[in-house]
Amino acid sequence: MRSFTAAFFNYKLLYMAHVTALKQINCVSNLMSLRTVSIQKRTCPLISVQPCRGLVDEKFQIAVTNLPPSQKVTLHSLLQSEDKDLWEAFGHYISDEHGTVTGTKDESLGGTYEGIEPMGLLWSMRPVQGSQQGLRIRKRDVLTTTLVHISVYSGHLSQGFSQKTPLATSVTERWYVAPGVKRVNIREEEVHGTLFLPPGPGPYPGVLDLWGGGGGLIEYRSALLASHGFASMALDYFGPKERRLQDVDISYFERAYQILRNHPVVQKDHLAVIGLSFGSIITLGIVAYSKIIKPQCCVCINGSHLIPFDKSLFETLEEMKKNIDKLHVNKENQLIHRDIFSTPPDPPIKVDVGRIKCPLLLVNAADDQTVPAVESAEDIKMMMEKAGNRHLLEVLTYPRAGHLIEPPYSPHFRATKYNLQLTKQRVVMLWGGQTKPHAYAQEDAWNKILAFLWKHLYFNSILH
Repeated sequence: MRSFTAAFFNYKLLYMAHVTALKQINCVSNLMSLRTVSIQKRTCPLISVQPCRGLVDEKFQIAVTNLPPSQKVTLHSLLQSEDKDLWEAFGHYISDEHGTVTGTKDESLGGTYEGIEPMGLLWSMRPVQGSQQGLRIRKRDVLTTTLVHISVYSGHLSQGFSQKTPLATSVTERWYVAPGVKRVNIREEEVHGTLFLPPGPGPYPGVLDLWGGGGGLIEYRSALLASHGFASMALDYFGPKERRLQDVDISYFERAYQILRNHPVVQKDHLAVIGLSFGSIITLGIVAYSKIIKPQCCVCINGSHLIPFDKSLFETLEEMKKNIDKLHVNKENQLIHRDIFSTPPDPPIKVDVGRIKCPLLLVNAADDQTVPAVESAEDIKMMMEKAGNRHLLEVLTYPRAGHLIEPPYSPHFRATKYNLQLTKQRVVMLWGGQTKPHAYAQEDAWNKILAFLWKHLYFNSILH
């Protein structure tokens, strides 16, 4: 335990030393240094990360030059989360005959990721040795940057980075908000949320953004959607203490939808709803049953129609509690939640998805241990086929991906600490998934979600 603690402390010292040094450097001076050294005798290894500033869903390119040919090196990334936890990833490389390593064409032979993976230093991140178990990175202040320190070390290392001196270090800034995006607090008609508006006068299509049962106001997906041209409203429906679960019913989401629709820079008839996990349960319920919420399209990420949301949150949770005896843990004491849903065709009541009249995109992970998303999608398809609206349904299924499909290059979290609403307990929730397939799912799904929204909110508005 002492060695773990010492290693963790050394990582903090390393991180602080990097920050101190990098405060004196910016991306422009890095580029000037590269140009200056390239003219001189090439003896000092150099590392370049481009772009040095970008959105979190934007790829970067890493290049290491001035190495001896055929030298073994390790590329290493390090960041400190807002919870002050340190995360790292690393890959093992061999320089080519010119003494260079390029992330876009060279293969990692080992480490936290393998193969030609330009973004592996992000999506394969894990807590450094000695950290607590069950950690997760969640961006709370989307207006601040995330700094990722990327270094190159001599040899193929798997530990002890804090005791080694890197050959070269650079930094990249990762943002959830593009320049000009506006953040607006929403506190109207007892609705709690945050509206993100793209740069410029608008008007923009709108998106109502619903996260899961963990509660709280989660803004980072909405901030990123606004950076791609959508007025996106992140909605808090579990969090505020002054609101009882009995009071949160379809009318609460209708009020939020109307606030978004009536905003002066939002296109009133070009709206979408997107939900993840419990947010998808809400999405299917409100789109099927509300007389006010009539979006042009909706997206459900790892959700289900097997627990209908047609009354209040309290009554929905009470319905789920009827199967609470089906909750169980694995050998690692991680909670498996998916069996709390009665899989088709057993549920006596389900969301009547035949009532849905807009295009619906289902994003499903085949290794989801929280919700039976794949089985639900199959039943939804059959129900919509019977109702005559199957043509509105599009389904994406990702093998070996887990429940938490987030914006691309986010680290994979197979199991994390979680506040379970049903029992009011702090548990370690098993989300599922394998790191590399999950990373692929996040990147592919995000691009297809954006394309789906553009098609039905922007392109169709041009046609009409």
